[in-house]
Amino acid sequence: MNRYVISVLATQDLVEITDYFAEYDIEAGERFLRKFNHKCSQLVTFPKSGRSYATIRPNLRGMSLDGYIIFYRLLDDGIEVLRVVSGRRDFPAMFEEP
Repeated sequence: MNRYVISVLATQDLVEITDYFAEYDIEAGERFLRKFNHKCSQLVTFPKSGRSYATIRPNLRGMSLDGYIIFYRLLDDGIEVLRVVSGRRDFPAMFEEP
């Protein structure tokens, strides 16, 4: 495994998170993005280090980061980040099929 990809929904989540930080503390937002990239690189190397959320969706895993959860799934050559959301959200509802 050697790469990570970020889904459209996760990209939207990251935009919302950085917009929030931009209002209050730009440096904190930059630190968050650096930590996010570092955490994703770690997950590529150790993909099963995150917690399993298979009860919500098959093959769903998550790793916490500063009060947020990075939800991802394993790929043949890395991981795909599916969502990046507050740890206080209703996770099952986020992953329900329409």
